[in-house]
Amino acid sequence: MTYVLAIDQGTTSSRAILFDAEIAPVATVQEEFPQHYPASGWVEHDPEDLWSTVVATCRAVVKKAGVEAGDIAAIGITNQRETTLVWDRSTGAPVHNAIVWQDRRTAEACARLEAEGHGATVAARTGLLLDPYFSATKLAWILDNVEGARARAEAGELLFGTVDSYLIWKLTEGRVHATDATNAARTMLYDIHNGRWSRTICDLLAIPQAMLPEVRDCAADFGATTLLGREIPILGVAGDQQAATIGQACFAPGMMKSTYGTGCFALINTGASPVASRHRLLTTIAYQFDGVPTYALEGSIFIAGAAVQWLRDGLGIVAQASQTGTMARAADPGQEVILVPAFTGLGAPHWDSAARGAVYGLSRNTGPNEFARAALQAVGFQTHDLITAMAADWPDLPRDAPLRVDGGMAASNYTMQFLADILARPVDRPNVLETTARGAAWLAGMRAGVYPDRDTFAATWAPEHRFMPAMEAETRTHKLEAWADAVRRTLTP
Repeated sequence: MTYVLAIDQGTTSSRAILFDAEIAPVATVQEEFPQHYPASGWVEHDPEDLWSTVVATCRAVVKKAGVEAGDIAAIGITNQRETTLVWDRSTGAPVHNAIVWQDRRTAEACARLEAEGHGATVAARTGLLLDPYFSATKLAWILDNVEGARARAEAGELLFGTVDSYLIWKLTEGRVHATDATNAARTMLYDIHNGRWSRTICDLLAIPQAMLPEVRDCAADFGATTLLGREIPILGVAGDQQAATIGQACFAPGMMKSTYGTGCFALINTGASPVASRHRLLTTIAYQFDGVPTYALEGSIFIAGAAVQWLRDGLGIVAQASQTGTMARAADPGQEVILVPAFTGLGAPHWDSAARGAVYGLSRNTGPNEFARAALQAVGFQTHDLITAMAADWPDLPRDAPLRVDGGMAASNYTMQFLADILARPVDRPNVLETTARGAAWLAGMRAGVYPDRDTFAATWAPEHRFMPAMEAETRTHKLEAWADAVRRTLTP
């Protein structure tokens, strides 16, 4: 049999998933790694943790499935986006911890650039907003704050990459320094219209272009690795949300998906032409084949599943994330507790990096059940804000167009039913929830010639369950008004 190995390097864990010839997952191994919080609003990863967990899970999944390296036709990589690494070109040693996409340390720098009038330039070239979420100002921070880094970068001694680039470089033992168009589009350094690094923005941030990786298609030759004892080509790469878009077969304009992991990310395919958002969404690249990009509008929520992790690890009121659905159903219907999970700021459509989390509606009787319900419902409320903005930017979106969902939280029936209720539109959960890894696997397998073309692949998508809205309109309106009021109170003046 022929297999494809997908590496899914995420924010809190690394996973290796082996897919068979029918693009069905046959074995999965996952390993969590520590999060580091050096200061309020700062989030870092030890690059060695990223690499060691990828190595361990890849080797373990092959052993678990009982296959040989020679049975694997190709490797696909999908990764947490925007997370920023800088390493020595000769030794591979990182000069600093990876600065994670959630990190807000460059908020003041972004505000200063915005005040100087650079926001319009950034948006016009990259489709992004001037925000610390993206890689560019994180990279500039490393160059400015790590002793000797800027001089070494200007001398050509240092390389920059998002997680995919770092893994490719490590897997190929330094032979390939490359990324794909979807990851490049999230750096705030890439001109998504002309398909090249923006010299204007690099000059603005004093970033040497020699540090930047070569940008390739999502399905392309990214070198080969002997990690498993035999040479295997790396043939597919996409940032996690774009990989999920591919895995959900959202190949037609107007199709949309939302992924619920640490954060929540909704994308709508806008076709061959980029759409400039009037409602503070991001214009980005959904995927790129044969040098031709397909564009998307994206709304990014920083905290989704991370709110449940907070309940578990921060407050200690749940032992396992799976408990929250049962707890939410048991919550007091007479209490209206609302959590605005702005732990690292608010993303789209508000983009308030200074906002911090808040809970409203607490009473003496509020307990763990009410907190669990508020955390799960916050996912639905935030998604509603995104889809409302998308519908305004994409007027042709039908009011009953389904939302395809995936990610860990998509397994929660309570959360998905509330999502359908608050959106007043169907929510489709696919029969294969591993859509992010499946997208990466299909890219690599299609390039290797063992998986079918795009249309044939899309025809294999099928829903496991469709959640239909059942909430009364009056109730929905009341809940949305209460949420909007809570957000207004949370936003910084």
